[in-house]
This record gives sequence, structure tokens and C-alpha cells, in this order.
Amino acid sequence: MRWRGERQSSNVEDRRGRGPVGGIALGGGGLIILLLAVLFGADPRQMLEQLQPSGGAMEQTERAPNPVEDELAQFVTVVLAQTEDVWRAEFEQRGQAYREPTLVLFTDRVQSACGLASEAMGPFYCPADEKVYIDLGFYQTMRTRLGAPGDFAQAYVIAHEVGHHVQNLLGITDQVHQMRGRLSEEEYNQLSVRLELQADFLAGVWAHHTEQMKQVIEEGDLEEAINAASAIGDDKLQRESQGYVVPDAFTHGTSEQRVRWFSRGYQSGSLEDGDTFRAQEL
Repeated sequence: MRWRGERQSSNVEDRRGRGPVGGIALGGGGLIILLLAVLFGADPRQMLEQLQPSGGAMEQTERAPNPVEDELAQFVTVVLAQTEDVWRAEFEQRGQAYREPTLVLFTDRVQSACGLASEAMGPFYCPADEKVYIDLGFYQTMRTRLGAPGDFAQAYVIAHEVGHHVQNLLGITDQVHQMRGRLSEEEYNQLSVRLELQADFLAGVWAHHTEQMKQVIEEGDLEEAINAASAIGDDKLQRESQGYVVPDAFTHGTSEQRVRWFSRGYQSGSLEDGDTFRAQEL
């Protein structure tokens, strides 16, 4: 992916090395299970309520500068800028103003308006403060545990979370969250799947328009994004973590569905083609 020398977004909070310590304590197995459970956009408010600190003072941890992470930080700020360009133009075409989200870089743990979050949650979007949160160490997890390397796969992560921001601005997120308590767990999970697949579609829309604007895509890039989408399908993650698949527990969609909706967004580039809530077949 061509990104060097491109505009970097100023909507970034770098909290690396300043994360609070205490409150969330999980063993290695718990970290992996939680990561697989909420990877890429599970409702952070629900998960964080279960992970709130039991009390005690917060301390601060410091981490030495990491040149590899610093380059990743530059990369994600470029990707964020690209999402700003795409969605600003798309909203303007509809006579609306696009409110840009903030990207928060953190280490280990972070305090968000949705609660205290561990890096085990993976990247997430908090609608309460309209911020995307990511511990850049997650990209190592993508490479080593999920088998999804590549810079375009990394860009897809940011574009997907910004897709949740777009859903929030359009009122879609609130409509889904308001259904909690009115539906059975299985029925609400089905809505969650549709929300996630739409965010995948919106990531594809970002890729479509960014390529038209800047010609950033290189050979193999789309395959990287598709591989990442496939790696985080509910069916694959459940099979790897517990050895079997429970479709009623899906919250994000299968690998095939995630790949298909991202690809549809990339091919179409039109928001009108991404109504997963009315789609008869996902």
C-alpha cells in the first residue's frame, strides 16, 4: 500500500506508555478468549461493564520508544486521514456534515467513555466519545495468531472501526442498541452480525474511493484485506478457540460473509448498496 508522504490526520491522541494499570486482570488464556469474543467491533459498552476495576488507585506505566510502533503510528494516521477524505465527501454529497472521529493510540489499557478497556479487546470504537481505540501491538496479533499480515490488512482494521463511526453518525448504531432487552440473545446477535457486516462493507467503500482518489493499492493489497476479513469470521474463531461452531452465538458474521460484504463495498463504492439490515441473505 502506498502511504508514505501522504497527509496525516491531526485527530489523534497518542496515549502510548500512559495506560492505567490495575482493574482488569486476565491470564493469557483469558486474553485470547476475550480477543476472539469481541474482535472488531463487539459492543464495547457491554464488554467493558463486565471488566470494570474493582477499586484501588490507578498507576501509570511507561514504555520505551519503539521505532516499529512509531512507524505504525504514522501509518494509521495516514489511513485515518484517508477515511476523513472519503467520508467527508460522501456526507457532503448527501447534504450532511461529517464529524471526524479521534484515533486514540494506547498501551495495554485505556480509559474511554465506554469504560476501562484492555488491549485484549483489540481495536474498538466507542460511540459515547466518538473515538477509535487501538493498541498497535494488535497488529502483531494479526500477524502471528490470526495469520493476517500486511499493511492493507492493517488499514482495513482502521477503516472497519471508522465504519462503526459512520454508522453512529447515521443513527444506525443507536437503533441496534435500543433493541437490546427487547429481543432474545439469539435475535440480538443476528442484528449485531448485520451491524458488523455493514462496517465491513463501509471499509470496502473506503478502499474503493481511496483508490480512486490516490491510487494507493498495490499488487496483493486486496488479498491482504480479504485474508484479514476471513481470519476474523465467527465460524473460524469459534472453531479455533473451542473446536466447534455455534451459529446462534455469531455476532460478527462468518468468514465468507465478511469477505463478501467487504468486497461488495469495494466494488460498489455506494452506501446505497450496503443495507445489510434489509438484505434477505447475508
